Amino acid sequence: MSGGPLSRFFALSRTTHGLLDIAAPAYCALLWLGALPQWETILLSLATAFAAYTSVYALNDLLGIQCDREKFLRAGGSPGYAVESSAERHPLAQGLLSVRSGVLWMATWFALALIGSYLLNPVIVIVLLAATALELLYCRLLRVTHLRTLVSGLVKTSGPLAAILVVDPRPSPFVLLLPIAWLFLWEIGGQNIPSDLNYTADDRTAGAKTIPIRFGSETAGIIIVAALALTVFASGFVPLISPARLGVLYGLLSVLLGCVLLLLPALRLYRRKEGALAARLFDSASYYPLAHFALISAFLAAEGLMGG
Repeated sequence: MSGGPLSRFFALSRTTHGLLDIAAPAYCALLWLGALPQWETILLSLATAFAAYTSVYALNDLLGIQCDREKFLRAGGSPGYAVESSAERHPLAQGLLSVRSGVLWMATWFALALIGSYLLNPVIVIVLLAATALELLYCRLLRVTHLRTLVSGLVKTSGPLAAILVVDPRPSPFVLLLPIAWLFLWEIGGQNIPSDLNYTADDRTAGAKTIPIRFGSETAGIIIVAALALTVFASGFVPLISPARLGVLYGLLSVLLGCVLLLLPALRLYRRKEGALAARLFDSASYYPLAHFALISAFLAAEGLMGG
């Protein structure tokens, strides 16, 4: 059943997924600072992040409208995901929204994201523009190369990079590599390739170039498991960059989160190679940054209580 017009715009921007994605930059900001920023910074950052994710996800649908239309014409689209389940998913392709209204929606949120980025740190404007350009490149490479998945990883790490720039205008590039690589691997193994695996039949008909199509489901499964194993391994070291005294227990719990939300669903997918399991891995991995945000929030709150 379709909802009101506003729900269609939020479906265009995959708002449920976007809200989950905001947890990644929020986590990185807390990790890097080791404490809560000022409330004014928190509120402006959240508003800016919401605007940025809303606009970039809408841009993705605008650029992929033709391919999405072909998918709906053939089979009504591949099975959806719990974090994006909606009868109004891809509203442009379904004719629920006009392209003009979609462009206006995307442009409005993008303008708000630019303003917020400038107020937080003008350098973030460059990060936002670069992420948008990379998203454009990612969509344009659909029928060109399977290596577009690497571009997706760069897009997803732009938000956490921007969050770190909010709390530290001059972060160490060397130290930045660890959280960026960690989230890059999470995106590749937990989001991008599982999604492509679920859409393999549609993508093959559309002439898309993806890792599952190029190498087959067996190799794609191996890449997923390898990327997520490295993600979980890196998660044990990521807390070391924080000035907060997180301790060994935090590192162990961080690894445990990865085993439950990433590795177990990935191994299940590798063994059975079912599209539905690829969607379940995608869903489970979508909650991974939020779980880490909740974990560090709890530890920082406990540290504050003990310090007080």
